[in-house]
Amino acid sequence: MTDPVFRFVTADDLDACVALIRDSFATVANEFGFTPENAPRFTAFATTRDRLAWQMKEGRPMFCAEVDGRIVGYYSLCVKPDEACELNNLCVAPNCRHQRIGEALLHHAFAEAASRGWRIMHIGIVEENQRLRRWYERFGFVHTGTQKFDFFPFACGYMQKEL
Repeated sequence: MTDPVFRFVTADDLDACVALIRDSFATVANEFGFTPENAPRFTAFATTRDRLAWQMKEGRPMFCAEVDGRIVGYYSLCVKPDEACELNNLCVAPNCRHQRIGEALLHHAFAEAASRGWRIMHIGIVEENQRLRRWYERFGFVHTGTQKFDFFPFACGYMQKEL
């Protein structure tokens, strides 16, 4: 496989990014039994072109990874108080997983956040997804707590990493 090329997401990429995010998070939904009925605000069901366009308009840094001209990975960063950011929607196309693209995206996000002067990166995950939690811990993230919302059939786990 060719190494991924990272670049800013453009307005022309939004439909492809929405499809990628929804497809990627659908595997999590399937694994844990989330549906549009029991988790309508879960990323696999709630991500739309309008939502990404709004995030782009607010100035959120959004990046994609391309392999052979096809978008196979995505993430965005959201500014938080106190020199921090939140990593959102890091994902890899299901048919491109286990090729270290997620790791490359994560390292790209670390470098991008640090270049903007952000010292801490936050992330939210499905708390029950212990495999994903362990993956983020391998890269220095520390679990900081959980919260249960009525609109999700799972607990939200929170992690952070000093950059």
